[in-house]
Amino acid sequence: MPIDGTNVDGSSIEGGSIDGNGSARQDSQDPQDSQDSQDSGLLTEARKLLPDVVALRRRIHRNPEVGAHLPCTQQAVLEAIDGLGLTVTLGRQLSSVVAVLDTGRPGRTLLLRADMDALPQQENTGLDFASQVPGVMHACGHDAHTAMLVGAARLLSARRDRLAGRAVFMFQPAEETGGGALPMIEEGLLTLADGTAVDAAFALHINARNETCTVHVRPGTQYAAADLVRITVRGRSGHAAGPHRVLDPVPVACEIVQALQTMITRTVGIFEPAVLTITTIRAGSAFNIIPETAELSGTYRTLSEASRRTVREGIGRVAGGVAAAHGMTADIELPEGYPTVQNDPAFTALVRRAAAAALGPSRVHELPHPTMGGEDFSYVLQRVPGAMVFLGACPPGSVPGTVPDNHSDRVLYDEEALAAGVALHCAVAEDFLRGGGSERERERESEGGESASAARPSA
Repeated sequence: MPIDGTNVDGSSIEGGSIDGNGSARQDSQDPQDSQDSQDSGLLTEARKLLPDVVALRRRIHRNPEVGAHLPCTQQAVLEAIDGLGLTVTLGRQLSSVVAVLDTGRPGRTLLLRADMDALPQQENTGLDFASQVPGVMHACGHDAHTAMLVGAARLLSARRDRLAGRAVFMFQPAEETGGGALPMIEEGLLTLADGTAVDAAFALHINARNETCTVHVRPGTQYAAADLVRITVRGRSGHAAGPHRVLDPVPVACEIVQALQTMITRTVGIFEPAVLTITTIRAGSAFNIIPETAELSGTYRTLSEASRRTVREGIGRVAGGVAAAHGMTADIELPEGYPTVQNDPAFTALVRRAAAAALGPSRVHELPHPTMGGEDFSYVLQRVPGAMVFLGACPPGSVPGTVPDNHSDRVLYDEEALAAGVALHCAVAEDFLRGGGSERERERESEGGESASAARPSA
């Protein structure tokens, strides 16, 4: 029976794959990829779970929820992991789920994470399982993340005899809008009930721009810091026929937008990437009234704390100075967003090894540079070593890099990639947890020292 107790909308994957439109297709792997796939028992087992994983993804996709409170999504996860013998804890501040697989053998503890929230966006994909909630859509693949992690929980539970230690499955709300990782950390995510600390963490993020079932990873900075900009230019309202008698904030707001772009190119070094984008301008209520205020908002993305400070200081200086030059003032708010995602080099090497073993070496690629997107998995990786990778899911028949991608109202994913994601989660977990923990733990046990469950080995 599928995870959510329903069929996969009549679509079969026997002898083929399921694409983002819910139709069956035949695999068209090259000979190297076929040989790679034959070498992985994990991928074979993950493909057996694919109908269930797809069914759960589509159930969540039809019923998207935004923010920190996701009762329907939480219930879908709880039903899907019921009976696996996991210790489950629900969030107090938000609709999170933390499920622990304890092998009963001493060893390390690995956290695997999936985000669950959708975006406030109207869907225009034409899918037969499209969102049934007006103005809300899973446009960033979090429905797929959740389904893949449930699949991994099922597969690792069935293979627990191969493991030592614990796997922690983190189902997180509010990645898009509220930094849901922080309240989960505050509620004890990284320390289990018996005091055992999480040793390392792993997450993946699906996208449609890369070839399906490929993994893209790099050590060091993976995601930029993502901060917010809000500027209110304050003028003096009046009749549109007499702009010389008022203080018109609209052209000043437009001038600020242009001046901020010049500031970026003239104050941030060319080898310290920074992106500043103003995404909204709001002003006025009628064609013949000059408004009192004009409001700007947007985001800036940086890859180092030095450039982050430079941009932050520059926004205040430029926006305030331009407004003052026209006899006006500017209220400037710069709320800090997510910090950079830093992949631990040693753990990243483990991920590359596990991905190559599970999916085939030809499907593992080094990212040439970080992405300027933001991710609140950064808060987890500030506290424990780990890594986040990209999983390609370009729709079949499409050219990678040419299709709508995450945060588009038309984004589609090749659902065959969900099997690769399940296998990758499991491969990383088995590599990290196999063998009863670190060498230091084994030495302590042989010497009669404290147990491995009380120690926190280096990842």
